Amino acid sequence: MTHSSSTLSVPAIPAVPRHVAIIMDGNGRWATKRFLPRVAGHAKGVDAVRNTIEASLYRGIEYLTIFAFSSENWRRPTDEVSLLMRLFVTALEREVAKMHANNIRLKVVGDLSKFDIKLQEMIVNAERRTEGNTKLTVTICANYGGRWDVMQAINKMIALHPERTTFTEAELSPHLAMAYAPEPDLFIRTGGEERISNFLLWQLAYTELYFSEIYWPDFNAEALEAAIASYQQRERRFGRTSAQLSKQES
Repeated sequence: MTHSSSTLSVPAIPAVPRHVAIIMDGNGRWATKRFLPRVAGHAKGVDAVRNTIEASLYRGIEYLTIFAFSSENWRRPTDEVSLLMRLFVTALEREVAKMHANNIRLKVVGDLSKFDIKLQEMIVNAERRTEGNTKLTVTICANYGGRWDVMQAINKMIALHPERTTFTEAELSPHLAMAYAPEPDLFIRTGGEERISNFLLWQLAYTELYFSEIYWPDFNAEALEAAIASYQQRERRFGRTSAQLSKQES
């Protein structure tokens, strides 16, 4: 199923965000502040993911997308990258059964070809096991980049229609990595940085942005509530004026 684009039509505006996308920033700084190795922050961050999934279920959020590993993260020290890969494997081993039991669907999007074959197989098996679940879709973006996403979608579209030279936005959208999900209503970045870092560039066109000073390992249900409360104070116009919205509501 392909969802409508916020630039082509005005989507429904839910009181509780239907789709929340998160950049989990601050793991390393959380650890450094406590005189711990950076890897300790990443390990603690896995607990924060679990807590956020539970809080999302409680709040009735339908889609939760988290940026686990960007296509630029390969530039980090080799030992840190290796540990992140091991954490990914461990998390899959420990969490998939729990997710399945809680009616959660798991999706992993990105260029997975760079990952170890064992990890690729684990991802495929986890997606197959949970594909029929309907309460919450958790998407892990791994070796993902927003520009990569747009380019791979363009390449797929051209491959299907090599005879054509022009295309529409509506024709491109179904080929994006997250065509199965509506565009995010709320984007959260923790750790005090205020940028989107090549994350869901196409999909965030009209998403409400929320930046938190909290380091990711300390992010919890209360922090998610604060982000949702901020979202609920926003006026989502999608190109319209405030006067138009007021007239529509009256």
